[in-house]
Parts: sequence; structure tokens; C-alpha cells
Amino acid sequence: MDRRDSLKSILAIGLGTGLLMGGCKPAETVDKDAVAGDALPGYGRTEAEKARDAKLMAETFFNEHEMKTLGVLCGLILPASGQLGSATDAGVPDFIEFIAKDMPHYQLPLRGGLMWLDNRANRRFEKDFVSCAAAQQTQLLDEIAYPDRVTPEVEQGAKFFELIRNLTVTGYYTSPEGFEDLGFVGNRPNVWDGVPADILKDHDVDYEPEWLTKCIDQSTRDQIAEWDEEGNLLG
Repeated sequence: MDRRDSLKSILAIGLGTGLLMGGCKPAETVDKDAVAGDALPGYGRTEAEKARDAKLMAETFFNEHEMKTLGVLCGLILPASGQLGSATDAGVPDFIEFIAKDMPHYQLPLRGGLMWLDNRANRRFEKDFVSCAAAQQTQLLDEIAYPDRVTPEVEQGAKFFELIRNLTVTGYYTSPEGFEDLGFVGNRPNVWDGVPADILKDHDVDYEPEWLTKCIDQSTRDQIAEWDEEGNLLG
């Protein structure tokens, strides 16, 4: 099982309790310069919700260095695979930044965790995390990514990594790219052809032909209805 498949498994568990973040909004890449009222994407909002979202989108929490670090982290946690881009390609760092503004209680753990990671990188390799070579970055994350390997020295970093991993997975798998990876096609009507014939036979009952003529012909279920200019159904 590769990393992407492993994270899908984590997501499947999280979905059972309402996503890993418990109610996060889907990841959406938004042009901050175009954020105003109805310009916001997504499902219907009240006027108060629109105003709050616009206010949050216009604000900035992470600085440039922190956003760059988030970009590297998200890409390492969920890298590109085949035709699919990484979590960073899907705009997950922007999602995490929005969550930090939308849920302020995450601000200290996230900013503190990024500082911890830079401090750890400086102690180990005398440079900040984003300046480390790829192998060094992986080495730093390996210290905090596996609970059974975590030592007291890096326990704080492990808590941060758990949070950033959950945010990354939630952000990615609620994005269009994540839906494509999961093969999610949305809600679709199923086909029900009535009570199975063997069950009807067991109870010595049957459908009345006259009643059946009123049922939908399932062979035509994918046909799009058309009406004439007077509103009469065609076909």
C-alpha cells in the first residue's frame, strides 16, 4: 500500500465521524482580490455568512515563509501520483490558512508547530525546514510521523504533524482533485425494479399488470425529458 492509499484509508475512518477535522469546509482556491459577496464559490450562504467568509478570505494569517513551509509539508505528506497532483497542487496550503482563520483555536498549534519544525531543522542541519535537502526533510518528518517511534524529545512535533496530516488529508479529499482520486461521482439515483420475483412467489402475490403500466420504464431512466413551447411533454 503506497502513501496515497494509506491516506485514503485514514480518510475512510475519518468519514465515519464526519471528516477528520469534524466539519471542515471543502478546500476551495479563491482569488482574494475577487472575494466579494456572491463572488464566493460553494453552496448557498446567508448574507451574514457571505460577509464573514469575505472578511476571512481578505485576511492573512500565515506569513510568506510559513506558507512556503506548508507547501513543502503538504507535498511531502501527499505527493503527486500518476496523473494526480500533490496536496500542494490542489491548493491545500490555502485551505489550511483559511481553517486557521475560520477556527482560531488552531492558530497557536499550527504556528507553533511550524516554528518547532524550523527549530528542529536548525538544530539538526543548521538551516530552516524549507532550505533542507529533500532527504533531510524526510528524515525530520520520519522522527514525528510514526507514533510508535516518537521519543519524548520530539513529542511536541509529533502532535503538530498529526494535526497537519489530518488537515492535509481533509483538504485534499474535499477538493475536486481529491474527489477524482476517490472516484467520487456524487449522489446518483439507484434503480429499483420492485420486489424480486422469488420473494413475490414465496408470498403468492404478484404485481397487477394495470399497476405496472404506471411505473417508470427503467430502460428510459437516462433519457432527458423535453417539452414543447406550450409545456407539453414530448415523447
